[in-house]
Amino acid sequence: MNKIPSVNLADFLSNDKTRKQKFINEIGHAYENIGFVALKGHFLDEALVTSLYAEIKNFFDLPVETKESYEIPGIGGQRGYVSFGKESAKGKKEGDLKEFWHFGQYVEDDAERAKEYPENVLVEELPKFNEVGKQTFKMLEKTAKYVLRSLALHLNLEETYFDHYIRNGNSILRPIHYPPIKTAPKGAERAAAHGDINLITLLMGAQGKGLQVKNNAGEWIDAMAAPDEIMINVGDMLARHSNNKLKSTIHRVVNPPKELWGTSRYSIPFFMHPISEMKLDVLKDCTDAEHPKQFEDITAGAFLDQRLEELGLKK
Repeated sequence: MNKIPSVNLADFLSNDKTRKQKFINEIGHAYENIGFVALKGHFLDEALVTSLYAEIKNFFDLPVETKESYEIPGIGGQRGYVSFGKESAKGKKEGDLKEFWHFGQYVEDDAERAKEYPENVLVEELPKFNEVGKQTFKMLEKTAKYVLRSLALHLNLEETYFDHYIRNGNSILRPIHYPPIKTAPKGAERAAAHGDINLITLLMGAQGKGLQVKNNAGEWIDAMAAPDEIMINVGDMLARHSNNKLKSTIHRVVNPPKELWGTSRYSIPFFMHPISEMKLDVLKDCTDAEHPKQFEDITAGAFLDQRLEELGLKK
């Protein structure tokens, strides 16, 4: 594939069985071949998106010392601010040329689960920041639930198979700021080549050039969404669970041409994670004589801890 396929969630949500099956077939084919789709028909409305971008720009424009006051030690960067250059791709020494914020799960009706996660961090200087972040988190989580329902059917599972695992799951909304580049980077990129850890990632802000995906031929192709689309890709957890039937594709955010070094870039991924005790054991329907089991059994929580250590976010 040399182009990211586009699908419309309205097809899956329709009462038309043919349209619903069309969506399942299209997204299944895309995820088996390139691991990415551009999705229309999600639950974000234009006013919410506009508000979110305004609020995150306001936050990243705050003085460095103010932002750093929201960097919480000892939690592996799971909530609040993570400063410039702190995260690096697996196996890479250079830190990525970015700073970011983490909104985490808003646990409902489960006091024990709430104790498992760090609390969300409130930004006192920006009264709307946290509320807009929460609304966006909820709408992306809702969108992800239906995408996973379509994938459950594609994998010959019950449609609601993932629902229990993602309710109050350890999901993260990450507004990212790639600041202007002031001097020639020495081996560093805005986001070095990597695969995502989680089940699926929903990405806002892929409308401009920068995001690139490695296809099956080993070629880097531009991944650009239309203004009404978000980009959604498979993460390593889902790839493991499906025995690599669904592909977690390597992707990166390249540095802009020199004439655009003075510009910022913003992107906002939502990392859909399950609850920590979900078993990522390979599904039986995803193995056969030609496709033997490729991965050891592990829980989502243990896998996440392992990967956060590799990324330098957890000691």
